[in-house]
Amino acid sequence: MPTKSTKKGKVKLKTNRGAMKRFKISANGKVRFRRANRNHINTKRTTKQMRHAKANGVLKECDVKSIYRMFCIE
Repeated sequence: MPTKSTKKGKVKLKTNRGAMKRFKISANGKVRFRRANRNHINTKRTTKQMRHAKANGVLKECDVKSIYRMFCIE
């Protein structure tokens, strides 16, 4: 039987797939996300609330570092 070959070097990093589905990085490096509370029971919300919920949000600078770490970006 052949023996297992061991590779030397760094371990391959895995991206957080849940974060990849929820956040996108713009061309300028900003992190964009979809606002919450948009899916159902919208009849009780005003049109102003729904209009403001449509816009995608931009993550604050203090949280960007953790998202970049989840994406394996330094």
